Amino acid sequence: MTDYPKPPFAKQPQSVPGSQKKMDPYPDCGEQSYKGSGRLLGKIALITGGDSGIGRAVAIAFAREGADVAIAYLNEHEDAEETARWVEQAGRQCLLLPGDLAQKDQCYAIVSKTVERFGHIDVLVNNAAFQMTHQNFEDIPDEEWVMTFDVNITAIFRICQAALKHMKAGGSIINTSSVNSDMPKPTLLPYATTKGAIANFTGGLAQMLGPKGIRVNSVAPGPIWTPLIVSTMTDEEVQNFGGETPLGRPGQPVEVAPIYVLLASDEASYITGQRYGVTGGKPIL
Repeated sequence: MTDYPKPPFAKQPQSVPGSQKKMDPYPDCGEQSYKGSGRLLGKIALITGGDSGIGRAVAIAFAREGADVAIAYLNEHEDAEETARWVEQAGRQCLLLPGDLAQKDQCYAIVSKTVERFGHIDVLVNNAAFQMTHQNFEDIPDEEWVMTFDVNITAIFRICQAALKHMKAGGSIINTSSVNSDMPKPTLLPYATTKGAIANFTGGLAQMLGPKGIRVNSVAPGPIWTPLIVSTMTDEEVQNFGGETPLGRPGQPVEVAPIYVLLASDEASYITGQRYGVTGGKPIL
């Protein structure tokens, strides 16, 4: 068993969206550990939120499995360039696509630029997300609620609509949901609500796209050690993060990546409409 860090962690407040470079301990995205075996050879993948955390781990894994990748991210240029370096070190191409996915035009732009560069899309990973912590319901600003939905679920709707024009039978869409989709944490109410929406969107879209031969699944991570955590949670929550799981620690991004590889691969040809938990032992029912 991999001996990953357990809480308590040091206080390390950051501004949103956070920088992976500044995290302590530094997240394991598979930079030194993930071994590929050609399972995605020749595929083209578009990954949102691919600059750090789960998105970086997925990008590295996909590249080492043989895929070229396009990475959409907000403005974390240093983190994104580090991800690109690992992708290119694996001998694959990496297209960086900065911009705000809360904006409709940016959702369409990342698809058009990916197709312009690579010709089509085989795998779409909708992973970008926003969250903030609030102790009281009345403290949630209206504009924050709207932005959370725009980034976390409306962007997925828009990107999927645009990408489908460039996907063929055998394609795969993978949406990042959360353990919060059926175990909502009250202090993350807007985020948790969108994650439930993602789970339902995935199940419905899978049924609509089944006749086209395009599969749609979601992954529901539990507590994973990423920049989103240190930039949006309280010092106490960061210090104790992941300690309540049966494994007694948060997961590392590299521990989530293999399920994305499976769902992106042709090995998952009869898997669609499903939600897969990577939760450190928290049950998803």
